[in-house]
Amino acid sequence: MSAAPTLVHPAPAEPSFDLDAYFRRIGYEGPREPTLAVLKAVHEAHPRAIAFENLDPFLGRPIRLDMQSLQDKLVQTRRGGYCYEQNLLFMHALKALGFEVGGLAARVLWGRPDDALTPRSHMLLRVGLDERIWLADVGFGGLTQTGPLLLEKDIEQETPHEPFRLVERAGYFHVQALVGGEWRSLYRFDLSEHHEADYAISSYYLSTNPASHFISGLIAARAILGRRYALQGNRLSIHHLGAESERRELATADELVGVLEELFGLELPDPRAFMRTAEAKGLFGAVV
Repeated sequence: MSAAPTLVHPAPAEPSFDLDAYFRRIGYEGPREPTLAVLKAVHEAHPRAIAFENLDPFLGRPIRLDMQSLQDKLVQTRRGGYCYEQNLLFMHALKALGFEVGGLAARVLWGRPDDALTPRSHMLLRVGLDERIWLADVGFGGLTQTGPLLLEKDIEQETPHEPFRLVERAGYFHVQALVGGEWRSLYRFDLSEHHEADYAISSYYLSTNPASHFISGLIAARAILGRRYALQGNRLSIHHLGAESERRELATADELVGVLEELFGLELPDPRAFMRTAEAKGLFGAVV
């Protein structure tokens, strides 16, 4: 008697990226081909609609970087996220448009000397287009790029917000922004390709280690036309292009929730739990 045939069950299909939903989320209604004009338009629209924020680590909730979880959180439930979430989502969108995209990793230098040895804790994207390389990054907090940068050294590059440039030092590229009349380094990187598995390790550390500022403090940022909103704890800053910045402290957790919803466009997962956590972590000077 012949053996019974072996039944081979096909592997479950990978979920597809919902480009229509993503475009509705960021308010983009333009062409859908892999051109520089499309890259610039989508790069500007993304940080205008999807705020940088760390609500989940702050609240002790897990960060998931698979494509479906990113779409559920940042697109469907109108939340934001930090660099890995933002730039992985953006990578999926660009790939769906037909762009050649790869992931890179950077050592953050903001507020530190240019030769500081920091971990590779930031993600950015390498986009190949017309035999040139562009850098995309929709997830660097209060100085998130609002336009792609050409991988070319020592030239000032205009974006919808601040001018940026790249300089090369000791074999690394440094991304710099012109802030307050001074060129300041955001991070340094090389062109070694990184993958989701690499980012998952760093993301787990940043979202679970008690020493991480993503757990102990609250951060939110959003870049809209003509201004940037930035939140650190209960301190709100509104930076106007070509004008003086506004700064104020939020007095209550209820006021903080209102700012997150109105200025940053966020739908908080549990406003009451958030307010209790904000007070417990001393954002208003008192621990309960």
